[in-house]
Amino acid sequence: MDADRAVIDELDRSPATHRRGMAVDVRLVTAAEFLCDTGLHAALSEIAKNPAEPNAFSEYWYLAAAADKLRPGDDLRFAIVSDAEIIGLFPMQHMPAYARLPIAHLQNWLNPNAFLGAPLIRRGHEEAFWSKLLTFLDGHDGGANFLHLRAMAGDGPVMAALHRICAAQKRQIAQVHNETRALLEHGLAPDAYLEQAVRAKKRKELRRQHKRLAELGTLNCERGFGAQGLDGWIDEFLALERRGWKGANGSALDCADKTRAMFRAALHGAHRAGRLDLLALRLDGRAIAMLVNFLCLPGAFAFKTAFDEDYSRFSPGVLLQIENLELLNHADLAWCDSCAAQDHPMIDSIWTGRRAIGRYSVAIGGPLRRAAFAAMIGAEKAKARIRQIVGSSNRIGSGLKQ
Repeated sequence: MDADRAVIDELDRSPATHRRGMAVDVRLVTAAEFLCDTGLHAALSEIAKNPAEPNAFSEYWYLAAAADKLRPGDDLRFAIVSDAEIIGLFPMQHMPAYARLPIAHLQNWLNPNAFLGAPLIRRGHEEAFWSKLLTFLDGHDGGANFLHLRAMAGDGPVMAALHRICAAQKRQIAQVHNETRALLEHGLAPDAYLEQAVRAKKRKELRRQHKRLAELGTLNCERGFGAQGLDGWIDEFLALERRGWKGANGSALDCADKTRAMFRAALHGAHRAGRLDLLALRLDGRAIAMLVNFLCLPGAFAFKTAFDEDYSRFSPGVLLQIENLELLNHADLAWCDSCAAQDHPMIDSIWTGRRAIGRYSVAIGGPLRRAAFAAMIGAEKAKARIRQIVGSSNRIGSGLKQ
């Protein structure tokens, strides 16, 4: 039996995972069990109406699409955390290596098309959720050396609660990576926001591009919520994305059966949950730029976008994002997460807000395991400091040469 299987077997043998019908703090279920448990679906959908932190990628409809269509490994487990009632869900996987070293650990499960790792937690139960989950993992770590959390909003209530619990339990937590990405924040009307965010010369150029594009035919922007023709819209998006650079390098959703099916299932799930917001910039009826938002009020997530590179000289993707500023008129919307990479050249030039996203490692297990974790974190920080010093030296040397 390999090490990965042994870890999951040990977790599954925990008495706390199988006391059906009894009050338990943490129950582990497989992906198959997660998908067929209608009671769990209902409970999680109720939590999603008032979560501790909005996250489209932790709601049932998205997780179900990913777990069903992407067919992750057999080691995927969904930890259901309860406190008289279900208060949260934590998808996790055992990983055999960390930073190219054979250091086994547990981590929150994210597929490559999920951009925030905050678990779904009932508002007001954040500390109870982390306390129960971490205490469970202490006794049932299955050989994992620590818990690794990816794509967490560093300034959100979920991480704030985790820091409080780690302090109360004298448990070490370390941020091992951080970055920022563009965020659209409510406060100004769309025109005022654009004027504040984009310099006058660039705004003039965008108006010129819009005018020249409109001279080629009938140009209009459509906004919908998936009520009609959703499969046709999805087909159109998949084809548009595949014709571009993502198709050329094999990363377009339509390049693999699994990601194509996941995208379709996720959008249908979002529509059923009332989360779907679709935009398309059309020239004579044909889409030349398309965008999918997930609305999880008071937040939103710009999930996927694509544009026709034959019209790149008109910046159709940017023009569509300007249309997307209409989100600022949504009275119940406070922000929209771009889900984009740090320093994205297009969205960073339009959206002025920034969201801090980080990776965190948390100690679990007994004294020996926690001591080993402290040593590992110390070594990791030392390496990071050396890289910082070397980088600074290189920049100074470069400056002297100039």
